Amino acid sequence: METLNLKDVVRYVEENIGTFHQKRITGLQDLKLKRVLSKKNPYLFKAKYVLTAQDIIKSLTDAFISSQEETIFGDWLEGLAIFVNEKVYKGRKSGIIGIDLEFDKDGIRYIVTIKSGPNWGNSSQIAKLVADFKTAKKTLRTSNSQLNIVAVNGCCYGRDNQPDKGDYFKFCGQRFWEFISGDTDFYTKIIEPLGHHAKERNDDFMQSYAQMINKFTKEFADTFCKDDGSIDWDKLVRFNSATNDPTR
Repeated sequence: METLNLKDVVRYVEENIGTFHQKRITGLQDLKLKRVLSKKNPYLFKAKYVLTAQDIIKSLTDAFISSQEETIFGDWLEGLAIFVNEKVYKGRKSGIIGIDLEFDKDGIRYIVTIKSGPNWGNSSQIAKLVADFKTAKKTLRTSNSQLNIVAVNGCCYGRDNQPDKGDYFKFCGQRFWEFISGDTDFYTKIIEPLGHHAKERNDDFMQSYAQMINKFTKEFADTFCKDDGSIDWDKLVRFNSATNDPTR
């Protein structure tokens, strides 16, 4: 085990956090109105008495962006976790399907799948996680049948006070970052570096966001509003749910 130099972590964050912000903007630029509309519930908007095109646009795009950002930043944090673990335990990105990180500690080979937060999956997704762990163990033991392997689902934030899940351990928040870094307080030490140039980068994002809202609002009004400016709910529902709709 090596002692982690926080300056290395700060340098890594400063050099790589721009990737997260750029992917946020790229995600906006690649977004298509009809794609988002096709995935949202039009009945909900009617039930909430939504009357304007902009209200619909902001509601559905904000929900889409929030979900997308969670995925993008989760992937970014996975990279940070692997970087930190490599510095401390010489860990490495795993080449086994379904496994993100492998490292050795105290005679144990840890295989780790990294998720953003604790509430990441349904029962079938968790069943696949367990299956991936079992397959990974079998793969690793083909070259060393005596290898002591422990599977871990690591979550970058949150908590789970019952980490032993039988087939694997689930380490969240403080427990996860301590597990990969050896530092009890590491989970608080990384929060400040993550704000590197955050305001400037968020200003760029908000400019792209405003342009997208304006563009989508006009497109929605042109396609799904009547001549008097009211929303054509029949046309919107048909677009979303009809078996064959020509506007798709």
